[in-house]
Amino acid sequence: MTKKENRSTGTFKDGIKTRLIVISVLFFLFITALITRLASLQIVQHEALLKKSEKQYVGTVETQFGRGVIYDRNMNELAQNIEVESVYVTPAEILNRRTTARVLSTALNLDQDKVYKKISSKKDFVWIKRKCDLKGINRLRQANLPGVGFLPEQKRFYPKRELAANVLGFVGIDNQGLAGIEHAHQSKLKGATIRRVTERDARGRNIQPLEGLRDSSRKSYDIVLTLDEVIQFITEYHLKKQVERFKADSGMAVVMDPHTGEIYAMANVPQFNPNQFGAFSQQTWKNNIVASSYEPGSIFKPIVAAAALDKKLARPQDIYFCENGNLKIGRANIGEASDHKFGWLTMRDIIAKSSNIGAVKIAQQVGKKPFYNYIRNFGFGEKSGLSLPGESAGQLKDQVSWNSLSLASISFGHEIAVTPIQMIRALSAIANGGNLMEPHIIKALIKDGQVVEQLQPKKIRRVISEQTSLQMIEILRSVVKNGTGKKAALKGFDIAGKTGTAQKYNMETQSYSNTEFISSFIGFAPADSPRLVTLVMIDNPKGLHWGSVVAAPVFRKITKRALRYLNIPSSKERVFILDRA
Repeated sequence: MTKKENRSTGTFKDGIKTRLIVISVLFFLFITALITRLASLQIVQHEALLKKSEKQYVGTVETQFGRGVIYDRNMNELAQNIEVESVYVTPAEILNRRTTARVLSTALNLDQDKVYKKISSKKDFVWIKRKCDLKGINRLRQANLPGVGFLPEQKRFYPKRELAANVLGFVGIDNQGLAGIEHAHQSKLKGATIRRVTERDARGRNIQPLEGLRDSSRKSYDIVLTLDEVIQFITEYHLKKQVERFKADSGMAVVMDPHTGEIYAMANVPQFNPNQFGAFSQQTWKNNIVASSYEPGSIFKPIVAAAALDKKLARPQDIYFCENGNLKIGRANIGEASDHKFGWLTMRDIIAKSSNIGAVKIAQQVGKKPFYNYIRNFGFGEKSGLSLPGESAGQLKDQVSWNSLSLASISFGHEIAVTPIQMIRALSAIANGGNLMEPHIIKALIKDGQVVEQLQPKKIRRVISEQTSLQMIEILRSVVKNGTGKKAALKGFDIAGKTGTAQKYNMETQSYSNTEFISSFIGFAPADSPRLVTLVMIDNPKGLHWGSVVAAPVFRKITKRALRYLNIPSSKERVFILDRA
């Protein structure tokens, strides 16, 4: 072998050796990288990858069960849960999309094109319709469509339909409170969220069906309201009839215990059915008794009279000159309703005959700052604390912002806006001996069948003395006996109250309307031992508009039936025991 051949053989061997070294190095690097990657997957990213894997092969569907029941004070159910079924599809399991879409849309009353779009989804779970009626469910079960499944749920149901709907409110598709008590007390009523888990194969098809994975555990409270469904029905019935009779825009009525602040009834007209709340305008959902404020008109006059009596600036028999129906303050002229020409009137007659000028004279006697303080003490200009959403504080200007006419205007219920709940709370203080009570609509909380919290009456403050209260009760009795409130009179019972007819303020013309009014009556019975305070307000009645004609008769009908229902004896039925000790 020549030297040249030996050199070639050595070079070839060196090349193979170099290649082997390179391959070995690359293989070592590959093995090192592989080990590093596996270590990362198994140790560093283990939890994240496990969760991702579970998402791909384990599905979760959330539904709500066990929302708390809402009762009236006598444990009659006002809001409950009923068992229903919802329809879903697993798109990968559907064999014929056109047929499936047609059957689903027909059975569930849905748009076929929208259903087809849903079942063509790449998702592994798609809701078709939640909480369906039994008829539709039965039709689909008979069809036995591949890829169509049924899931048990609970649907909120209001068995009394429109009764107290503005108080109760309603819930959304996932049983979340959207209005009223349902919204305000969502945290207590909400129940349990149930998570149903199902396994899927690599193509996204369900291996374990969703049916049968139900958990009925409950974590909610039941709520007992102060409402009485019978008194609520009475109130709604008579209010609605009068609103319809006078073709009014709306109506409100509240019935309350003046000593405890418990609300027996809270009615709004027009009404809505919370089972189908979406079919009604949003305006009807509003609880105007707490959420809206109005100029009260003459039902506010007892406030100025009470202030004068409580400060001992006047007595019920004191007389005031009512200017023969025309009082000039600056450039403004203040007159009387129906152009009355009152001369000298006692304080009692000023309230009984509802003299605007007489109320102004009393307010001038009290003075701006003291009158403002009494208005505030009676609870106006602040929220009442009632546990309902959207409560308004009304509108009361600070006394330093009053102009030369403010004292006069506010004395007869103009230039101030109050909510109905504020108004009934204030008159309750006059009726109960002088204490401002916090109105409440929750009576108790129940859990697992046991009362865990009983709400007690709450006194806010003393507003007037007991003597002033007694004087005002006598004055308000004269309104019904001899004044504008005669249509509120009830045989066998002494009634105390006040009529009101307030002109509505037109924001466009910046003036008071001569054609639109709020007609009101507020009163209590029996006058000598008040058990019920009732406020009726009817917004914009057509034709006759006086509170004495429009609202007072409704008060009488509600009070008559409520007193009878509560077995409160009339003056002829009472038994008085003479203590001879």
